[in-house]
Amino acid sequence: MKILIPDTTDIDSGDLTGHEVVRYAAAEPVPPEHADAEAVVVWGTPGDVLQETARRLTRVKLVQALAAGPDSVLAAGFRAEAVVCSGVGLHTRPVTEHALAILLNLVRQLPAAARSQGERTWDPQLGGLQPLHPEGRVTTLLDARVLIWGFGAIGQHLADLCTALGSQVTGVARSSGERGGHPVITPEQLPEHLPGTDVLVLVLPHDPATERALDRETLDALPPHALVVNVGRGSTVDEDALVEALSTGSIAGAALDVTAQEPLPADSPLWTAPNLTITPHMAGGRPIGAAGLLRGNLEALAQGGGFTNRVARARA
Repeated sequence: MKILIPDTTDIDSGDLTGHEVVRYAAAEPVPPEHADAEAVVVWGTPGDVLQETARRLTRVKLVQALAAGPDSVLAAGFRAEAVVCSGVGLHTRPVTEHALAILLNLVRQLPAAARSQGERTWDPQLGGLQPLHPEGRVTTLLDARVLIWGFGAIGQHLADLCTALGSQVTGVARSSGERGGHPVITPEQLPEHLPGTDVLVLVLPHDPATERALDRETLDALPPHALVVNVGRGSTVDEDALVEALSTGSIAGAALDVTAQEPLPADSPLWTAPNLTITPHMAGGRPIGAAGLLRGNLEALAQGGGFTNRVARARA
């Protein structure tokens, strides 16, 4: 079977013995001479280029996306007979690591420490003797009440790490109960939990149900000392409401790895919002275990079923 692998991955022919492996430039449409490929891996291809690739691959049977969210692949228009699989699970560890990093950055007041360093000032309010739980501030994850909205693999992994650091973690998902040893509530139960939340982390996917899920009403329900972190999708945050909440002190701080428009325009009010840390969508970008996922789905293709991360496709 001919398999097309983008130059943005570390998957090589040695990972796929028994197949014809062709490396292609992810930033360009697949060359016409490889339009007969039966499988293609997608990672880092612009949407318009991906649409042309989808048009050319008239025999493709498996489209393996390495992104957790397959939106662009589904929108590209690959033939209806092709099985589309996502990269869910490939980004769990790096995204969790970054989420914890920017969360601790806020909790341990590192932006303030960096400002002091830039001013060559030793700030006694940041160091020295400190109360463990000062009134109106979150300065440790010990005993912090952490709410993780979007409780898939990343959310649960982050929950484990926060719990290990002494936090009380609750997940938010479509159905309530328990996952991975953590209590889980539904979005409908948020109003009763938000007022007692110290840290709210969003790991939500992009879909109509999550559009601007973090809105003005939700932000207003949080206590003034609360911190907000988003490592899901930028579309899940009402950015105007967030800027207002930070500017008025309705919440204490926030960290965003994703924004509704990327790259974030230079004139966006997010850049100057107080107590906001912005990282340029750097949490993921390095899928782990892509070769194993692809091998498994190639075997499933040969056997006629049993795919991992198969994505439901709307029928015409």
